[in-house]
This record gives sequence, structure tokens and C-alpha cells, in this order.
Amino acid sequence: MTKSEFEKHAKALYEFCEYPAVRYNILYALLDVPYEDARLTELRKEFLKSDIVEELYACQKANGGWGPLRNKDYSVKAKIPTSGVGIERCLYLGLTLEDRDLLFMAREYLLSFLEGNPPEPVFETNERAVPWQNAIICNYMEAIQSYTPECDDIYNQWHYIAHRAYGPGEYSYEADAAAQHEVFLTREKRLVPMQSELLLKRRERLAPGIEDAMLRHLGGHANEHGWFWDKTPGKLPEEFKHKQMRRWMHTFNYINQFKGSALYLENAVEWLLEQAGADGLWDWGPQTNDPWGYFGYFSCNRHYQHNRVVDGSMEILKFLKKYLDNNCDSSLH
Repeated sequence: MTKSEFEKHAKALYEFCEYPAVRYNILYALLDVPYEDARLTELRKEFLKSDIVEELYACQKANGGWGPLRNKDYSVKAKIPTSGVGIERCLYLGLTLEDRDLLFMAREYLLSFLEGNPPEPVFETNERAVPWQNAIICNYMEAIQSYTPECDDIYNQWHYIAHRAYGPGEYSYEADAAAQHEVFLTREKRLVPMQSELLLKRRERLAPGIEDAMLRHLGGHANEHGWFWDKTPGKLPEEFKHKQMRRWMHTFNYINQFKGSALYLENAVEWLLEQAGADGLWDWGPQTNDPWGYFGYFSCNRHYQHNRVVDGSMEILKFLKKYLDNNCDSSLH
């Protein structure tokens, strides 16, 4: 895949859908148009008043969250069931701290956990729960605003653990366990999962070879086994329009967080490009329930083919954009 080929697909979606939120995201998130550019300034007013942004604004609580941080309350039928989903959707749509006060309020909500004044009961079942939740909170905070000072200590803890676990150039469970027991004062054999997403928020701090070792261990495991699926990215189905395609994308996106992800995803990218229609867009076809989770769509109405094409094409383009960024060499330009 070349950069020009990617831009051709992105521009095809821009022409296909005139919805301001979609066009804004294509320019800002996919084509890297600067925030101050006149084209974005012109679209921003309509984008910030669009139904999907208004829905987020209407559902946000006074404490800055949208409900429990991560654990859904199944007794409540909420459009945005958790605060984590609300934050992820804000970021997916292209909102920043400069746009209204959605992410500013969300940041204050997250900060209250780290300051010891949680706005809701903290769900704890074992000794691993606290460091795990703190890492998740900081991952959200770093996504909202890079290099958040309140996350320095937690980032440094995981930086130390990662360098112990992957320092030799390959993963060592024994070294990982020793480092976690030292840092978190835990005793269990079960460990907190390596917080690769948080670590990669400041990837320039990782020593040479650490990210590659994580790719080969964590990304390799996802490639070999897949997540929530009976096949792996190396065993792609013949039919693209599958009711469980969203779960495929979960595995693709997990591997794709690492630089060099083409090691496992090159065939998947070729397969995705082959599935594009004559118009350069993707259509998942009919799906069951909500195929995109609670945040990965660009209209409040998800029952029509137009929206299905927009949502599917946007999901794939976001994946391809990161793939380009993480595998940037002469062959991609």
C-alpha cells in the first residue's frame, strides 16, 4: 500500500459522505490537515453541533464521566454505558481539549481517581486491580493530553517493568513477575497484563529493541491465536461481509499499535484493499446487534446502508492510517 493509494480511498469517502463530522474527521485524523487550517475551521462549527457530539454532551454527567469507568451496569439501558466508552468515542470522532468541554471534563473525572477522590466506588477483586486500573486511567489521560504530569509515576513504573521483562530482546515471564512484585508489592503468579498501549504513548523513551520485542511477543500471540475468533489474521476468510468482522478489527488494531506491524499484518492489509468496492469504499453488509461497539460510528442512526458504508470505511481507513504511520519506509510513499 502506498500513501497515495490510501489518500485515494480517504478522498472517496469524503466525496461519498457530506456529513460534517465525517468530513472533519477525514481531514483531521486521516489526511493530517492542521487544526488551524481554514477547511477545518469552516467545518468545526457544524461538527461540534452534530448529533453525535450533542449525544455525548447530553449524556455526560456533572462529574465528567458517562457512568462507571469500565464495568457496564446492565440494569441501565444507556446509549453510552461506561465512561471509558464515552472517552474513546470522543477521541474516535476527533474531539480535542479545545473543542467544547467534553474532554476537559473527562480529564477531571479521570484525575479524581489518581488523586484518591474517585467519583464512584472502585471495583477491586484482587491485588492486581489497582495498578491495572491506574494504568488504564493514565492511558486515557495520555490519549487526551500527551505527557500528563499526573501520569509520570505510573508511566515510569511500567517503563521499568517493560525494560526488565523485555530487556534481553525477548519476553521473560520471570523478569516480568519479579519487576511487578517489586513495584506493586504483589505476590500472585498471575500478572497485570503488560500495558503496551500506555508505554507507546511515550514510545521515544523506550530503549532500542523493546518495542520490537513487544511486537513479536504480544503481537505475535494475537496473530497466532486471534481474539474472540476461530481463525487468525493469517487465515483470512473468503467472505469480507461477515457478521463478526468487528472482532477481526480488534485483533488487527491490537497488533497495529506497534511499529513494524507489517510483520504480521501485511497479508491482512492486502486482503482489506482487495475487498474495497469499485467506489473505493467498504461495506460490511448486514450485521447483528451493534457491530461497532458503542463509539465507532458517525451517525446516531445505524440502520441504513449509507451509514454502514461510512462506518465500515472509516474503521478500515483509521486502521490503514496507523499501519502507514507504523511501517513508514520508501515502499509506502
